[in-house]
Amino acid sequence: MVAIHLEDTHTGDRSALARRTTWALVALLAVAAWTSLAVGASGISLPATLSDLLAGRDIEARSRIILWDIRLPRLLTGMMVGASLAVAGAVLQGLFRNPLADPGLVGVSAGAGLGAITAIVLGGLFPAVVIQTAGPVLVPLMAFAGSWLAVMTLYLIATRGGRTSVATMLLGGIALAALTGAVSGLLIYIADDQQLRDLTFWGLGSLAGASWSKTLWAAPLMLAALVAAPALSRGLNALALGEAAAHHLGIPVQRLKNLSILVVAGAVGAATAISGGIGFVGIVVPHLLRLATGPDHRALLINSGLLGASLLLLADVVSRSIVAPSELPIGIVTAVIGGPFFLWILLRRSGSLEI
Repeated sequence: MVAIHLEDTHTGDRSALARRTTWALVALLAVAAWTSLAVGASGISLPATLSDLLAGRDIEARSRIILWDIRLPRLLTGMMVGASLAVAGAVLQGLFRNPLADPGLVGVSAGAGLGAITAIVLGGLFPAVVIQTAGPVLVPLMAFAGSWLAVMTLYLIATRGGRTSVATMLLGGIALAALTGAVSGLLIYIADDQQLRDLTFWGLGSLAGASWSKTLWAAPLMLAALVAAPALSRGLNALALGEAAAHHLGIPVQRLKNLSILVVAGAVGAATAISGGIGFVGIVVPHLLRLATGPDHRALLINSGLLGASLLLLADVVSRSIVAPSELPIGIVTAVIGGPFFLWILLRRSGSLEI
């Protein structure tokens, strides 16, 4: 009863606002999904194509390819990547009890970057059977392997006697990012011009390479993390009072840390592997929602997933429309649009922030 009372008090009178926000974000996601399917350089008519499809009439091969093989996997990938990055950010901010925490703090982004750079620069040295088997998913597979290796290394460093130190994990993540950055810099130094271009485009993030094969292997990891994250909400709410208080409220703190790290590693590792480095989403989306609707993770995690998915879809529409038929890396769009907006929110509420 004590834990329930504390959670309800912690939520305050903003729980109704959080529920209304959830429905508003569902509507926003529907609009963003429709826009993502409808907008593109090809100029096909989405309503006409869907009408023919539902009526059982044959549709043009070109329209079918654009809609089914290009835009639909791109839509699903964008939704999962945006939701994964935002939810992982919310979990990390709750775990570190710091609203400025970012998924990059636990080494996921640095490890994924090193794995991708290794595949791009040294991929030609891999055994032929590996190249033939992996094919176009070699870079995302290496990025995912690098992210998990980095997270597991950091976890082993921060865990002593069965207890994981959040402070040690934070400092270790900074050191690990510096180390992987040095190795990545060495590989970049020996890369040729085409490899440098590929590295630059991957590092800025893009959904241009989305395909059914990439989406299907990455989707189970991201979906599993998104489904598991809400189960952490009660523990993260209690953890806001401190580890000792959470323990006295019956929260298995160490298990909560382990599950949180697994959720973040799975979500961000798979998302970064399939889309490259996309900043801003993981730190700002949960931060803005916390300012607007409160810190209760029962609503915060769900709303972060919805807003993160919508934000990334809309940023992707901008990235492939503003310089069509080419496209900007999506990381540039999220930074240009989101950075100033985030600063405006902070300046506007600088006198009333209680985080």
